[in-house]
Amino acid sequence: QVQLVESGGGLVQAGGSLRLSCAALGIYFRAADMGWFRQAPGKQRELVAFIRSGGTINYADSVKGRFTISRNNTKSTLYLQMNSLKPEDTAVYYCNRAPTAISNYWGQGTQVTVSS
Repeated sequence: QVQLVESGGGLVQAGGSLRLSCAALGIYFRAADMGWFRQAPGKQRELVAFIRSGGTINYADSVKGRFTISRNNTKSTLYLQMNSLKPEDTAVYYCNRAPTAISNYWGQGTQVTVSS
């Protein structure tokens, strides 16, 4: 059974930083293309960054230059370093296979709230 467990969210002021982690259980992590998604209140879930098993990385335009995605295959963990946070980054953040998520892989997510 696949389990993705996100952590690291919190409340931060605009301009601050957070580092999210996603522990992946039950999948062959090192061979999986993985990504971070987010869903703000009243909006659709969107892909913000993904990293392929081979290391290729893609970012949404809205986070380029501010967010950095990385992975540790030994620990089966995905990371998202978020710097220069903006109020519009406020959302619940999830990890999943990417760029196409697997519907039954969604975890609880981790809340990120950026105050102005």
